[in-house]
Amino acid sequence: MELENGKLVIISGPSGSGKSTVVRGLLETCDLPLVVSVSATTREPREGERDGFDYHFLSKESFAERFAAGDFLESKEVFGRGHWYGTLRDEVQAGLSNGKWVVLEIDVGGALAVLEEVPDCITIFVYTSSLDELEQRLRNRKTDSEASIQRRLEVAQHELDQRHKYKHAILNQRVDDTIQEVCNTLAQYGENT
Repeated sequence: MELENGKLVIISGPSGSGKSTVVRGLLETCDLPLVVSVSATTREPREGERDGFDYHFLSKESFAERFAAGDFLESKEVFGRGHWYGTLRDEVQAGLSNGKWVVLEIDVGGALAVLEEVPDCITIFVYTSSLDELEQRLRNRKTDSEASIQRRLEVAQHELDQRHKYKHAILNQRVDDTIQEVCNTLAQYGENT
């Protein structure tokens, strides 16, 4: 993958760490040419979600065809629900070719897969102060069953064990401070070009 004038940014963190909120905040406040790569998924749209904006909603057959054609930079079945998610290579390349800083909000497995192909991308891991805090955040969302929460906590422990593989690990205690810290971290890369 050619970075050309753009930069590839990976932001990961356990479910409930606040990474999605941080990414939204970055897009609103950070003075860099950031764009988020829209992931593809085989799951059905939730109420209010729009194709091409929230996700690229693909049938399982279409996803499998695109996977076989090598169209994904990374892809994975998530949480054993039979739904696949992936990052479309052409969407990322289009942003990079236009000088954008393309942000991938992906899990650790996806990040490691992308790093194999693009080792010089900027990697940031967002985490909470403890698994207890993470569990409380997941419970406060009131969107997951008990079994789902327990599975997410198991995955979170594995992801936390992998955070040393990222160039930057940022503790999310106050979301506004975290957004600013991530923006400042990214801005350092702009100074080096």
